[in-house]
Amino acid sequence: MTSSNTLSPSRQTPHWRTLRRAALLPNNLRPWLTHRGSLTRLLRRASGNQLSVRVLHQGWGRPRADEARLLHLRSRQWVLIREVELSGQGEPWILARTLIPMRTLRGANRQLLHLGTRPLGDLLFQVPTLRRAPLQFARLRALDGQTLWARRSLFQLHHAPLLVSEVFLPAVERLQFPG
Repeated sequence: MTSSNTLSPSRQTPHWRTLRRAALLPNNLRPWLTHRGSLTRLLRRASGNQLSVRVLHQGWGRPRADEARLLHLRSRQWVLIREVELSGQGEPWILARTLIPMRTLRGANRQLLHLGTRPLGDLLFQVPTLRRAPLQFARLRALDGQTLWARRSLFQLHHAPLLVSEVFLPAVERLQFPG
């Protein structure tokens, strides 16, 4: 199953919520969804260092209304939108959508413009001043009818915001959590 026949994280407007009780999340995905460290690092371990990134889209666009509110943007402001598929062992595991406001792309953060196929997590979790807001979770409906779980986080990278949303594809449910 590839991301093209499931969904793109930009195709739906999920109902995001912060969960006070992780017990509401499915058992097999709970450790993945609630992990506050580098998901990239976990996926790399689970894949035997065979993690790959495929850029599905990168360009300027306007955030959805809920994304603009979280980033404290006016609804018509442009952001850099990067959508990628993270795969391990040749199988798609995660669809990720990152929104980076123009004001964030200054100074040391300019390197976000040139990630290519490098995972964002490799850059984010190297920054000692990185801050992360509480995780939010959502259930999505895939094009084939399956329920998928997603999470998102607002990060402060060098005191500038960016929003990362991650959709966990069905293959992740079969992985052993390497934490």
